[in-house]
Amino acid sequence: MSKKLISSRLKDLENAQDYAAWREIALDLDSLEGGDAWKQDEMSDDYDYLLIRERLARMRELRRAGNVRRLVHDLAEGLHGNLGNTANPLLYLYCRVGTKKLIEEYVEEAARCLDYICVGDFPDFSAAEKVLFFKRTGTSFGRSALLLSGGATLGMFHLGVIKALFEAGILPRVISGSSAGAIIASMACTRTDEELPEIFDSDNLNLQAFQGVGLRQVIQSKSLMDPAQLQDCLTRNIHAGSFLEAFERTRRILGVTVSPAEPNQQPRLLNYLTAPNVVVRSAVLASCAVPGVFPPVMLEAEDYSGEVVPYMRSKRWVDGSIANDLPMLRLARLHNVNHYIVSQTNPHVVPFMRELEPRKKGLIGFAREIATVTGRDALKVARQYSHSIAGGRIVDALNDILQQRYSGDVSIFPQQSPVQLMRMFANLSAADLRRYIREGERATWPKLERIRMQSRISRAFEDCLAWLKDAGLRRSVSGTAAEAAPARRRAAAS
Repeated sequence: MSKKLISSRLKDLENAQDYAAWREIALDLDSLEGGDAWKQDEMSDDYDYLLIRERLARMRELRRAGNVRRLVHDLAEGLHGNLGNTANPLLYLYCRVGTKKLIEEYVEEAARCLDYICVGDFPDFSAAEKVLFFKRTGTSFGRSALLLSGGATLGMFHLGVIKALFEAGILPRVISGSSAGAIIASMACTRTDEELPEIFDSDNLNLQAFQGVGLRQVIQSKSLMDPAQLQDCLTRNIHAGSFLEAFERTRRILGVTVSPAEPNQQPRLLNYLTAPNVVVRSAVLASCAVPGVFPPVMLEAEDYSGEVVPYMRSKRWVDGSIANDLPMLRLARLHNVNHYIVSQTNPHVVPFMRELEPRKKGLIGFAREIATVTGRDALKVARQYSHSIAGGRIVDALNDILQQRYSGDVSIFPQQSPVQLMRMFANLSAADLRRYIREGERATWPKLERIRMQSRISRAFEDCLAWLKDAGLRRSVSGTAAEAAPARRRAAAS
């Protein structure tokens, strides 16, 4: 009876139409398969449960006693990402929803303590001290980012990933994209929360980016597709303006990677800090310029008067996926990111993504890893001897592709089919878009609770700092109004 019920519920899970239904069925399956008992048992070799139990009890004791200064001291000293290995991926493989109850309680108590410190009124702990605590400890703790890979039309899968994260209320503020991922990241980061649902409506989206060109133009530009068609697609779907303007409008931090078309240049992550005045659409156009498909692109920027002018006029840029598909190190340095959620659709990466999951890999996985490492080492040697021969640039490009890291702390990827691969550079219908969005959603649903747990504390830091900033502005405005009131009364009397 139990096996039949489990089989029936598994079919229900495959047919779930939204996350709420999927989660309810998944919790039911966890209960049927013994997952509830595993969650309740705090003991495990996969994390330091003794440390987490001790930290949880200490935080609760200090919060309930109202000892804010000692609580602040303990949090500043002991609140760290992945404390006791609580982010261990193995802890999220036993159940479809959630992990050890002890870990969930610890994370929620930490967030509750931060909220308590933020909104509480303490005579011996000023607003200025609060802000200093949240800035310093938040910087130490770090934050999450969403990274969207390249993949041409396969990258429309990212729309479903963003939809699932946004509707769950856990979409990171830092979003980086390369190539097709740059299109989706820019669509999201140039829209406010109220406008964001627009990009999930496949019937109103027009992503017709590909149009072939004649033989003469192919010979002249050495590219198969018309860049004007792609540019028109970007104009329809990405709000106008620079990286700085997008940040000021939405408070989302957009990153777009581009690769150099010439030697002696480095790949770049363009955002509101590194390239504040660069026009977002031009950056995305460059990031999508797959060599041989689209020609290299010159970036554009707004000058002091707001006029759009060439940016680094003599330089051209191409597909961001080639050298920097997932710019993790740069994001860490610029935005204090130490937790990476990756949506990966590159066709040369996805077939190997299953082997990146923390489970037994077997002989096939072992052979693949040996082949990958051997290939990387061979390319390193080839680079040393290839610069004097014609194939040097090709070897460099292959080395850039193989040396990259393509997975994150949490990786989301599709089940790609031969038909999808054959239509990578073909325009999609509304029905095709709906399928990609749904695939992205369904691939994200099993990861939502893990992402929620692993980003809960960093989101609490961001929310508390935003609240304190708004409270400071309110106090400033009310103080100015109070100072101005006597002057207004004197002016009225005279």
